[in-house]
Amino acid sequence: MLRPVSQGHLESLTLRCGRQAPGTEHPGRRDGPSGWLGCGAMTLLRVRIDLAYDGTGFSGWAAQPGRRTVEGELSAALTTLLRSPEPVRLTVAGRTDAGVHARGQVAHADVDATAYAAVPGRSTRSPEDAARTRLAGILPADIVVREVSRAPEGFDARFSATQRRYLYRICDRIGGLDPLRRHDTVVVKDELDVAAMGEAATRLVGLNDFAAFCKKREGATTVRTLLDYSWSRAADGTVEGSVVADAFCHSMVRALVGSVVPVGLGRAPVGFPLDVLTARARDPRVTVMPAHGLSLEEVTYPADADLAARAEEARATRSLDD
Repeated sequence: MLRPVSQGHLESLTLRCGRQAPGTEHPGRRDGPSGWLGCGAMTLLRVRIDLAYDGTGFSGWAAQPGRRTVEGELSAALTTLLRSPEPVRLTVAGRTDAGVHARGQVAHADVDATAYAAVPGRSTRSPEDAARTRLAGILPADIVVREVSRAPEGFDARFSATQRRYLYRICDRIGGLDPLRRHDTVVVKDELDVAAMGEAATRLVGLNDFAAFCKKREGATTVRTLLDYSWSRAADGTVEGSVVADAFCHSMVRALVGSVVPVGLGRAPVGFPLDVLTARARDPRVTVMPAHGLSLEEVTYPADADLAARAEEARATRSLDD
């Protein structure tokens, strides 16, 4: 039996039946809630996909004509898996930039329920297990699907998320970088004062306008809640920065890192990043750090009963492009 069709359901419905709903012209940006949707003879099911990837060979997450992207590869693989006549559209928790990695990325797709149920073929495996196994054989080696599952009611990979956690890795010892980690660790020539970096970072935590750390986009808010920003030295000697927020705007994490590295090198006082934040304007002394040192580690969601409410709250405060 099909669930009642709400306005959100109708927006998803029109996309799959040919006409794009107003405000959803960007591929992969649909706001309809999860569940079953009737589309003529087609019933849609929202599927959650947990994945990881090495961002080295990609021009970021978002699909771009003529460029290799994570979204492009995953969409093509799902389209093949489901034998879909149209490319499978995806919504993602974090639109990572070119070269940025992910160990804990989350996406969702609204797929033909009949095609999804047929994925196991004659085997006794569940569609979820069969989809994960078969995607492993379709996707390139630098993308791994960790889990495929039916999304709970109200789930939206982007808007339902409450937290995103990123990790940035820096090696500050000449000759100290493990060559096997060269694709996910940035090297600086001088030793970093990790304690000073941590103190500077802590001062940025809270609800603030991070315009000074974001690439400006028309109609997109730069107000974010930075929940945690800390630095420590790992067991292998690498300096690691953990950055957690409700959401991030474009280039924000790498700019936040770039504001505290001068502090760690003794080239700026501990209060420098906070001064930049207060000014609400890009500062030429803040370098947007290289992408390959950054990885999306984890995306957090509320309890199933709160997913829809969280999504509506997020939509009300953020534009589709931030």
